Amino acid sequence: MNRIKYSIASRGLRRLGGGVCALLLLMSCHILPAYGNVYEDYISQYSGMAVAQMQEYGIPASITLAQGLLESAAGRSTLAREGNNHFGIKCHKEWSGQTMLRNDDAPDECFRVYDSADESFRDHSLFLRRKRYAELFDLDLTDYVGWARGLKRCGYATDPNYADRLISIIELYSLQDFDGGHMRELEEMADFIHRSLVERHVVRRSRGLHYVIAQPGDTYAKIAKELKISKKKLLLYNDRERDGEIKAWEEVYLQPKLAEAPAEVEARATIGDGESMHSLAQRFGMRLATLRSLNPDVADEPGAVVRLR
Repeated sequence: MNRIKYSIASRGLRRLGGGVCALLLLMSCHILPAYGNVYEDYISQYSGMAVAQMQEYGIPASITLAQGLLESAAGRSTLAREGNNHFGIKCHKEWSGQTMLRNDDAPDECFRVYDSADESFRDHSLFLRRKRYAELFDLDLTDYVGWARGLKRCGYATDPNYADRLISIIELYSLQDFDGGHMRELEEMADFIHRSLVERHVVRRSRGLHYVIAQPGDTYAKIAKELKISKKKLLLYNDRERDGEIKAWEEVYLQPKLAEAPAEVEARATIGDGESMHSLAQRFGMRLATLRSLNPDVADEPGAVVRLR
């Protein structure tokens, strides 16, 4: 069981009274999914660090944790394991410390290397205190949606669905609880419990396409059953021939993808470490067949530069 969400939901249930509490608490034991512990372990290990950064620099702990979880694959990425870089921060001209080369938006990009995770978390806070992100600090600490969308708008990541990924992570693990906001009113608590115990995936829309963000342990069969959609169609929409575990935080489209890359994206992209042509096709909402036809002689491997149009 997801221990974090169980704990948060339980606190809310107790506020609603014994009868409702007992019933919904029993429901939670059967509805809440049991994810791999790596994400929960990461939150347990680094939540205190994120809260400390929030208190010193004014960045929501939920945002820091979600970015760390996403950018470092819950501490399992090469950057995190070998360079203590939990946020994918690149070198930039002002960096004078150790570095590491990894494939990202371009082959062999320069990333910062830290002596400890604590140093990485602090540098992340200092990075966001730059003028480029100044508008974010006009937002309330509890406005994680505004912060997530603001980070994307200010250019923290080139991924067009970066904000939705952060929001999905925050809401799945109830990371907003670390932001220390006001307790929810009773009339809001019923909706909170419903979302926490019943709804697993929020349908989102970007570039005219409806999709959900895959969670750890998801398969196409699970999502198809939950959303009452044909598994066969879901596999077809997402360029898959057979079911299997989906990469965490990847898009799962609920309708046919675009025949070509959206007009706003660059003409070329690099397959990053741990990615593939399929990853790029999902990120940009375009059909894998189109991507392959544009790159017949390009190897489907990290570091390869592919045409998008």
